[in-house]
Amino acid sequence: MIVQYGAGLLSLVIGQRLLTVLRERILIQVQRLDLTYHWQHGVGEMVTRMTRDADKVRDALINFWRQMFETGLIVLLSAGLLVWYSPWLGIVPLALMIVGIALLAAQADALVLLDRKIGAAYDAVTQDLSEGVNGVRVIKAFGLHHARIARFNDHIATFRYEARAAILHAARRMPLPQSVIALSHAWVLGYGAWLVSQGRLDLGALVASLLVVNTLVLRIEGIGLLLQIIADARASAGRIWEVLDELPGIVSGTERVPVGPIGCRLEAVSFAPLGDDAAVLRDLSFTIQPGEIVALVGPTGSGKSILTGLLPRLLEADSGAVRIGSDETGWRDVRDLDLNELRRRVHVLPQESFLFSDTLAANLRLTSPEAGDARLHEALDLAAAGEVLERLSDGLDTRVGDRGITLSGGQRQRICLARALLADADILVLDDATSALDAATERRAIDNIRALRRNAARPLTMLMVSSRLSTILSADRVLVLQDGHIAAQGTHDELVATSPSYCALMGL
Repeated sequence: MIVQYGAGLLSLVIGQRLLTVLRERILIQVQRLDLTYHWQHGVGEMVTRMTRDADKVRDALINFWRQMFETGLIVLLSAGLLVWYSPWLGIVPLALMIVGIALLAAQADALVLLDRKIGAAYDAVTQDLSEGVNGVRVIKAFGLHHARIARFNDHIATFRYEARAAILHAARRMPLPQSVIALSHAWVLGYGAWLVSQGRLDLGALVASLLVVNTLVLRIEGIGLLLQIIADARASAGRIWEVLDELPGIVSGTERVPVGPIGCRLEAVSFAPLGDDAAVLRDLSFTIQPGEIVALVGPTGSGKSILTGLLPRLLEADSGAVRIGSDETGWRDVRDLDLNELRRRVHVLPQESFLFSDTLAANLRLTSPEAGDARLHEALDLAAAGEVLERLSDGLDTRVGDRGITLSGGQRQRICLARALLADADILVLDDATSALDAATERRAIDNIRALRRNAARPLTMLMVSSRLSTILSADRVLVLQDGHIAAQGTHDELVATSPSYCALMGL
């Protein structure tokens, strides 16, 4: 009893440790994989692999060693006792049980296939649930709850269908091996009774033999259940290893980012987001010098956001070269640079203002963990977010809620801008990151950022993606992205005079 209790407790501890390590490895791998992989695989797949699949692998590994040790010991003792009473009294039940286990093992591949189908259906359920929670405001705004419930019920129905198919398969195939194993009872009872009639076995030994074979059959049936658990775990392990074995498309280089002011240069860059022939950027080339503020404009779907992802290697160009540096220090291909240092020096602020469900201070310190309160206030002032802080009851300790739900869109964008400024990057890319601000607030924030260029040692280089004239007028130069390449460039006044496409984009 004490040994069993200790074994059970130890298995729980080992199981939790195994689960922690497995989920940690999955999370690390998910963070290593590039954006293209995440575009092709939804959140539901990752969540299912970290929860359902990891639990199945843990349960199989823990139960396997415990069951095999206990069952192996009991089988040896039980078979030995039956053979001691009479050789054939133990040999036949042991043979029947081996045949039954072999029949159970033969079903493993079919069970693995069925469980993979169940896992895929569960992915869809998790993905739909995640979208329903994250998109609850859109669902409520358009009165879509009935449609979303119906859609979710369809996914649940598919999951239920696949689970029922697995149960029906087990119901059709499992009785045969279980019946073969159960014949051990009949053999011990019949052959034992004959031995008693022949005077070769007393009645007490027959009763003892029946009790022993009953224990033996129950243990073997437990092995049958374990084999089913292992088959499910094989499917889950395969799904987990599909993620863990995926090679990151973007591998860090070893060179250092050039010291001093840096700009960026794209040379004949082409990129297709899904790796097919549908290239969004084609033979794209331009240069932004250190300390220059450049606006990028283009029609919807022209690839502006994709272009910004190429600079810190969030995405990898299919052809051509993306370079960082200057005419003085030389231009280095980003593929040769240390990835962590590159992303510290080149910061992209997307249009989606993502805040974690933590305090305002914790969100700001993500890019500068050692920053004191004074520096946080300074960054908020630079981002024209000082009044946002004044309206929060607990100041920097205010919890902003899931994705910053307690703040308005403009407030979230300014806080994300302050967080980006705390990163103290050399190149700052704003991908429509001020679209929710009014013109006066946006102008104030950009003017504050322009003032950062007064430090001649490390001038800030900026690329601003925008379709707002107020933003574009604050830039030194404008690039017009069209049909995958730069169709025109120059100052606002020059483009108004020479570029009809620019005038059409700006509504001039």
